[in-house]
Amino acid sequence: MARLPTYFISHGGGPWPWLPDWAEMMKTLAASLARMPAEIGEKPKAILMVSGHWEQADFAVMSSPAPGMVYDYSGFPPFTYQIKYAAPGAPEVAKRVKQLLEAAGLPTHLDDQRGFDHGVFAPMQVMYPAADIPLLQVAILDNYDPAQHLALGRALAPLREEGVLIVGSGLSYHNLRLFGPGARQPSAAFDAWLDGVLTSAPAKRTAELLDWEKAPFARVCHPQEDHLIPLMAAVGAAENDKATRVYHEDNMFGGVTASSYRFG
Repeated sequence: MARLPTYFISHGGGPWPWLPDWAEMMKTLAASLARMPAEIGEKPKAILMVSGHWEQADFAVMSSPAPGMVYDYSGFPPFTYQIKYAAPGAPEVAKRVKQLLEAAGLPTHLDDQRGFDHGVFAPMQVMYPAADIPLLQVAILDNYDPAQHLALGRALAPLREEGVLIVGSGLSYHNLRLFGPGARQPSAAFDAWLDGVLTSAPAKRTAELLDWEKAPFARVCHPQEDHLIPLMAAVGAAENDKATRVYHEDNMFGGVTASSYRFG
């Protein structure tokens, strides 16, 4: 089996694929997610997602054979709290992940109670609507330390040669209090910085990501970096690989510039 790429995806907002108006607004994002299976070229044995919506004190690993759902949003129609993305879990892959993380000296444990959050089930509905690929999540650390999440990615890298697709799921811009025209300048400036960094030489890329708070409008775009940190895992798992921007637009939510990337 060929070595799979890794991805950092901007996952959109809430249960957007099930909401016609939101799906129309995010049609460019949807098209990029729908292209991923063809880009990857083979059906993964499993998909491991690092979502900005699951924070723990350690790198917890979802291990249920049949994960439930976590409706971690509010203010949406009642039917969106009944959505099911019925992909099987991947308990054997979870054990392998735990083994890799422990070998790298990273704190971890198996969690057989955690379900899929919308940072996972919303994009997966578009990527693989049949929900027939085993799926698991790894939590981000609640300290958001970039170095530790790059280390997470490095520890997970062997999975790429074992048929496991690694996806960091967040948003390249995530300031819930600043959408619309006010987001245009800061999101565009940060996105331009991000593209320059991710497409630069690997050593420079890693150094710049460790120091991401010096980017233009960094703390305007990410007052809390939970949606940026999954990028570190995707990069760490493909640290020497070329980055390709696979999604880009400049009018999400009426003014937000956002992007997604493939590594390898």
